[in-house]
Amino acid sequence: MIKTYKILSLLLSYPSDELQKFLLQAEEELRDESLLHEEKIAEIAQFCKRFNQMDLTDWQGEYVQLFDYSRSVSLHIFEHIKGDSRDRGQAMVNLMEFYKEKGMHLTAKELPDYIPVFLEFLSTLSPSKSAELLGETVNIMDKINVALRESENPYSSIFKAIISLSAKQPDKAITREMIKNEKPLDLDAEYEEEPVTFGGSSSCSSQGSSACKSTHRLI
Repeated sequence: MIKTYKILSLLLSYPSDELQKFLLQAEEELRDESLLHEEKIAEIAQFCKRFNQMDLTDWQGEYVQLFDYSRSVSLHIFEHIKGDSRDRGQAMVNLMEFYKEKGMHLTAKELPDYIPVFLEFLSTLSPSKSAELLGETVNIMDKINVALRESENPYSSIFKAIISLSAKQPDKAITREMIKNEKPLDLDAEYEEEPVTFGGSSSCSSQGSSACKSTHRLI
């Protein structure tokens, strides 16, 4: 297992008492694996310090307010390119099948395009394959990071770390176009963009909220 991907997955997950306690050891775990550059680890250490000292209920409220009420920072990959398109159901099935082919089986409550789930999946692969697949979503990660950075939100440190692990860096022109074309949350809206494909296979999309977060085991 690549611990760095697993830790980033946990840090983006819905806050729990167990996760808040884990924050105390996250920096050490990241340093042990040395997959991230020092400045990225230092920023994540500040993130961990902030939320370790915060009341858990306040952290949970901040998390929901941030990620559930704005498409610009949605933690569902295909929300950014498919929005509320009617074909996202089959696409999500396709992504689940892709995970199964690689040996990862999700529970009924786990949504496959939820970024923490995607990162946990990447943690089970080789470093080169993980970086390659991450590169297929890097412009989405960059789009989210732009929104977080503009509001000076501490979660930006997590997305900067994710982007740094990608086999390719974001195309800023694509990121700007995605931001320009972003539609507000609307049950009847549809996106025209082509979906991301994973490993050259089928495309996927989904929509979800904090009520449907997956549960990830700590390291």
